[in-house]
Amino acid sequence: MDESYAAVDLGSNSFHMIVANLVDGHLQVIDRIKEMVRLASGLNDKQELSEESMQQALECLQRFGQRIREIPHVNVRAVGTNTLRQARNGGVFLSQAHSALGHPIEIIAGREEARLIYSGVAHSVYDEVNKRLVIDIGGGSTELIIGRGFDTYCTESFYMGCVNMGRRFFEDGKIKAKKMRKAILFAMQELESIETAYKKMGWDHAIGSSGTIIAIRDVVQAQGWCDSGITASALTQLLEALIAIGDSALINFSGLSERRKPVFASGVAILCGVFEILNLEKMDVSEGALREGLLYDLIGRVHNEDIRDKTIMAVAQRYSVDMEQANRVRDTAENFFHQVKNDWELDEKKDLKLLMWGALMHEIGLSVAHNQYHRHGAYLTANSDLAGFSRQEQMKLAMLVRSHRRKFPLEEFESVAISTRTSAIRLCILLRLAVVLHRSRSNSGLPEMRISVNKNRVDLAFPSGWLDKHPLTLVDLNTEQSFLQAADIKLAFN
Repeated sequence: MDESYAAVDLGSNSFHMIVANLVDGHLQVIDRIKEMVRLASGLNDKQELSEESMQQALECLQRFGQRIREIPHVNVRAVGTNTLRQARNGGVFLSQAHSALGHPIEIIAGREEARLIYSGVAHSVYDEVNKRLVIDIGGGSTELIIGRGFDTYCTESFYMGCVNMGRRFFEDGKIKAKKMRKAILFAMQELESIETAYKKMGWDHAIGSSGTIIAIRDVVQAQGWCDSGITASALTQLLEALIAIGDSALINFSGLSERRKPVFASGVAILCGVFEILNLEKMDVSEGALREGLLYDLIGRVHNEDIRDKTIMAVAQRYSVDMEQANRVRDTAENFFHQVKNDWELDEKKDLKLLMWGALMHEIGLSVAHNQYHRHGAYLTANSDLAGFSRQEQMKLAMLVRSHRRKFPLEEFESVAISTRTSAIRLCILLRLAVVLHRSRSNSGLPEMRISVNKNRVDLAFPSGWLDKHPLTLVDLNTEQSFLQAADIKLAFN
């Protein structure tokens, strides 16, 4: 039977949804929906979303939600990008958005957005031989990626998109030569930090993706300024034409939608800046973008090819984690998980993955210092670029690393969403117990242990006489008992 999947992208300018069936390992897109919500223009000076912009966004998500109601929950993924990264009142919006869509919205970091965009382009324009520079201009950010095949070498995201650049340089709608030059120079200044590294890495082809670049391609080709893609000379002609028109409201290019007009000049300015600083002569255009990348990533997760597993192993390697110890802790934590998952209502897929990653990462802070290494590890986990992870997942993982030893920081779990807080605390208890039992770092395995739970009570049963023969483990368990008791968790063992 064909399986349906859906990816939702809450961009700063438009919201997109793509629905596809997986048939014999290939995606068949059955529906694409796009609504220009312009969320970024609802951000005020205090970086807060206006009521009006939130309302418009929620109505759009309700329509999306109706379309995907029949699709299995695990086959749907929704992400928010730049504007939701910026919005101070994003938390309020996210809980309402969850209700409207029927699925949680994950916030992804700029580099993760760049990785997913590249994946979407790579699946749409497959080429395993040539190195490609992929450029994506969104409403709130611009991503530049160099990669080959499905692998990326450089990923960068810049806080400039057609909506926020429009507000900065073309607020009154007037398009003057001086303003245009200022906007182009601003874009070049933003990109200056990567110019040398990107030119050194080099590329064979440049490919653009997403609405802004597709709109520019459609205009320059309709005007007969170039036959395919976008050339530097066509872009110059477009720039001159815009300055001659002089006002966003008067733009009248065939094929350019009314809603795109207010942000068109700023999008052109960013692309001119990219062309100029990277000395581009021509760019092809791909129909694939973030949502296609999201879809392929999601299918990978469902079919056990999860990029996040690779990321965790790479991080463990980078920080020289003692993998023998990490694996011992992971195996014990997994054993405990299977014994308590029903009583504690833990999710076999999501929660178990988080626990395993936490076990593999729990000692990365030792690469900074032994003292307070759980805090160092949490900082590294929360602030590293972790491919495949949303911000919410990264924060939960950091919380596990932070809380795996010493005092149980119950108050810090308040930063985790209420819906997942209890499960996060429970995973943390399982990780702590696994860490305590492997404190000796010995290769001789642990005995068969039973763990049973009832709400905030945890019982560990050891074989008769085992704890008497392992007095240090008994002392460690007594210490852990008092740490947990302070957090209102009762640990009993015999």
